[in-house]
Amino acid sequence: MKELPIIQLKRGKEESLLRFHPWVFSGAIARVPDNVEEGDLVKVVSSTGETIGVGHYQIGSIAVRVLVFGADRLPEDYFSRRLAEAWRMRQTLGLMREDNNCMRLVHGEGDFMPGLVVDIYGSTAVMQAHSPGMHFCRNEIASALSELPGIRSVYYKSDTTLPYKANLDPVNAYLLGSYDGSVAMENGLLFNIDWLRGQKTGFFIDQRDNRALLERYAKGREVLNMFCYTGGFSVYAMRGQAKRVDSVDSSAKAIALTDANIALNFADDPRHRSFATDAFKFLGEMEKGAYDLIILDPPAFAKHRGALKNGLLGYRKLNAKAFEKIRPGGILFTFSCSQVVSRDMFRMAVFTAAAQSGRKVRILHQLTQPADHPVNIYHPEGEYLKGLVLYVE
Repeated sequence: MKELPIIQLKRGKEESLLRFHPWVFSGAIARVPDNVEEGDLVKVVSSTGETIGVGHYQIGSIAVRVLVFGADRLPEDYFSRRLAEAWRMRQTLGLMREDNNCMRLVHGEGDFMPGLVVDIYGSTAVMQAHSPGMHFCRNEIASALSELPGIRSVYYKSDTTLPYKANLDPVNAYLLGSYDGSVAMENGLLFNIDWLRGQKTGFFIDQRDNRALLERYAKGREVLNMFCYTGGFSVYAMRGQAKRVDSVDSSAKAIALTDANIALNFADDPRHRSFATDAFKFLGEMEKGAYDLIILDPPAFAKHRGALKNGLLGYRKLNAKAFEKIRPGGILFTFSCSQVVSRDMFRMAVFTAAAQSGRKVRILHQLTQPADHPVNIYHPEGEYLKGLVLYVE
């Protein structure tokens, strides 16, 4: 069998890898062989030549994503074994049941498959590659997915996630099976899932538990769901017997999807209204005290470290406006999905906004991503979703 190209590290740069952190940064590499191309499997060795592991090479700050440690090559059954283990863990969570048929099966580094995301909607697995290496392995991964119980179709969607697109094959296609419907069930509620044209894999499964928590607080309240996208929080609030639910998103397509999901579960219930407009504009123009439950779940304000300062300012301004407008005795669900924004940074931005408002604010819950979005204990960066539930006097 052909020997893998060798990536040798600079002296002292193997320390994080010896603690099983799966990323090799470009600045840690002493030399890259001339014959290495993006997506190739490479062997990573220390400055003294000791084997560290095998991973996928790519151009960029993260130069190698390590798949296995302490090995000279990737086991032939790597994907089938790792996917079977991911499925086994989700069985432990009890997610696939009569009232719930969607979940995240693979969460990148959290499932020891860095660069790969797989979400399950009924019998369809929607796969995304976040690295060229996983892109080139897509057919092998699809084959391994087809061996899992109930998976009949595999849709590959990586047009917005691959860091390198030159000379790659078409990246949106069914690798196995075909379209067989796009309505999924989450905790007994129905949602239209547009994995063909929607964001991510079509739905934000990572807010499942937080949506269920919101339902408990919704009874009798007037609810504002900002950045609603598919209207997940709105649908849960409706089932939670909210008095009124208003959904806001700048995207008319998102509003149409929200309206469709409300109709799917509650027909023409007059308690729900939707608005296709800018969130900051809506908050700025709305009357004080119009709502006593507000959800702020914006897209990532800081997608990379260079945007961190402006991102934190955005979170501060957004939350300050909510604190200013929410009714006394109101509840604020506020989130950040920016990986580069730490839990402490987000909390400080929200706390600063609360202080500016002069309101008395208490923390009811500190939220994160659900268990099917696990965090590899050696890779704390995987904890990307931060949330607070706040009571505002």
